[in-house]
Amino acid sequence: MIRRMATDARGATNPIPQFPAGFLRGVSTSAHQIEGAVDEREPSVWDTFTAGPGRVKDGSTAAVACDHYHRYPQDVALLADLGVNAYRFSISWPRVNTPKGLDFYDRLVDELCAAGVRPVPTLFHWDLPVALDWLERDTASRFAEYVAVVAERLGDRVKKWITLNEPAEHTLLGHALGTHAPGRQLLFDALPVAHHQLLAHGLAVRALRAAGATDIGIANSHGPTWPASQEPADLEAADFYDVLLNRLFADPLLLGQYPDGIGELMPGDVEADLLVIAEPLDFYGVNYYAPTRVGAPQGTEIEFGGISMPAELPFSVREIEGVPTTDFGWPVVPEGLTELLTGFRERYGDRLPPVVITENGCSYEGIDDQERIAYLDGHIRALHRAVEAGVDVRGYFVWSLLDNFEWAEGYARRFGLVHTDYETLTRTPKASYGWLRDVLRAQR
Repeated sequence: MIRRMATDARGATNPIPQFPAGFLRGVSTSAHQIEGAVDEREPSVWDTFTAGPGRVKDGSTAAVACDHYHRYPQDVALLADLGVNAYRFSISWPRVNTPKGLDFYDRLVDELCAAGVRPVPTLFHWDLPVALDWLERDTASRFAEYVAVVAERLGDRVKKWITLNEPAEHTLLGHALGTHAPGRQLLFDALPVAHHQLLAHGLAVRALRAAGATDIGIANSHGPTWPASQEPADLEAADFYDVLLNRLFADPLLLGQYPDGIGELMPGDVEADLLVIAEPLDFYGVNYYAPTRVGAPQGTEIEFGGISMPAELPFSVREIEGVPTTDFGWPVVPEGLTELLTGFRERYGDRLPPVVITENGCSYEGIDDQERIAYLDGHIRALHRAVEAGVDVRGYFVWSLLDNFEWAEGYARRFGLVHTDYETLTRTPKASYGWLRDVLRAQR
């Protein structure tokens, strides 16, 4: 394996792993978080949600965000200078529903292709049109229709597609706990939302195949679940959490079945739906941030990652001690990425298609963001250890290109390689941007 030398965050000279030929090296964003220009699209459930008092911690909205809609040439120039060979962005369904909505994505895709950056669109990243509802089965069919329209327009230039982003979080935070749009607090009655998103994914795969697409995946969030102890109650709680956040969204896609006890809780003809959900994938996208330490319920409501977790849940999330944390309070555990991927390879075997890390990143303040450099350095090395262990990994996308609207946190969290001044909208590359640019040049 060829290795090159680069300077890490501490100024020491360490070998940087060289990934296989054809490896995707990119960054990610999402439409609602960066585009702005809300008057030039239909409203989404996030527009309605953020209009309510107290739902976003700083009281902000994404009405302007980074104004990427009007400034995309500047952002594509940043991508080209960074040296990535792929850009994962999302397409706003509410924008496509307007007469000129697809024109914007036409221009963006053309700009990316001219810059030598592969466009990798995600077709749903949480910004559902307000007229639709994931509790309703028909939304899955409407999604497939929208996907067909997008594929017909962009499929001559877009070759790699992602159907959904993080249906687990959209189900849990948006429909079970109510901390994200649309703000429902259904707890386990939110399970139909998970099923209908998975069904929408399968129908979208079929629509993309019909349009000639040959490189299709999904972006699911996953992380290892660590029991708080070896006590039976903690082991049982951790297993339940792992089913709910990991296997519920991976097993149907990769095995064509729900974990034991889950299928009978889902609506409709589940067996027939699973045949659609399990349409073969060309790659499996993984969004990784950290493991979760889980124990038996403690009888009190807790805060985890800025989210209020109700006391009635059959588990409690505990602190991972002895590891650094980001400015968001998330634990920094690069080895969890290696553990996750090798564990998936063991669990799913030949059913697991090639893997792409579709998101990995951290929130830190400041432009001289040495902590982000150390974070990315550690996770890139952890990813390479998974490759050395036999996991077929085809790409890695950093979250995110720009500081942006971080959902219920508003503008308080900064995940970007590029600093955004939200008053002037000036973009300023951070130290991590320069570091990653140097790493990518060394890789080439």
